[in-house]
Amino acid sequence: MKKLRIFLADDHTVFRQGLTMLINAQPDMGVVGEACNGQEVIQQVPLLQPDVVVMDVSMPVVDGAQATEHLKNLCPTAKVLALTAYEEGKYVRQLLQAGVSGYLLKHVAADELTHAIRMVAGGGMYLDPTIAGKVVEGYLHKSVLPDKSTESRSLSAREADVLRLLAWAYSNKEIAARLGVSVKTVETYKARLMEKLRLRSRVDIVRYAVQHGWLQEP
Repeated sequence: MKKLRIFLADDHTVFRQGLTMLINAQPDMGVVGEACNGQEVIQQVPLLQPDVVVMDVSMPVVDGAQATEHLKNLCPTAKVLALTAYEEGKYVRQLLQAGVSGYLLKHVAADELTHAIRMVAGGGMYLDPTIAGKVVEGYLHKSVLPDKSTESRSLSAREADVLRLLAWAYSNKEIAARLGVSVKTVETYKARLMEKLRLRSRVDIVRYAVQHGWLQEP
């Protein structure tokens, strides 16, 4: 079985060592490189070509957001999972705009971290549920859309609600429970909004939400 190649970027040596032990203990993944600052990430990742870069936000020399932006320019297919202590919305938006495929808080359980790594490696998007719940609250049922594009104006209020919740990593089942509708109805709203906005995947939905201001603080 081919193992996922993981690169770790964090300026705390003990924390990196702990992550290395956790990841190397998994049967389907292993650590192929480490960095203690963003500059080392930019230098090493293009050479090592890992499947996932697990990156802290706050690092010396070059921070996580800047390092991610550089990586996405050098290696457009690079997948970055932000692992940080910062849960404020501004950091989430900054990293999403930089191009991360996931945002996870450091206090998560080990199995959630490995699950997030696998999801990101598979092309998915992962956002910590704690962050999603905090930032999305207060957005639902707004009548005014954040941006003025023709595509966004074509969305119904319910489609807009579903877009926001999808962007913050809620599952179809969780969205259905929150909105008081069936899962099938959520799937219909999702299909409609994706058609109207010409989006092909959940990652596209998150990118659209970030670029058009849908994830600003209430």
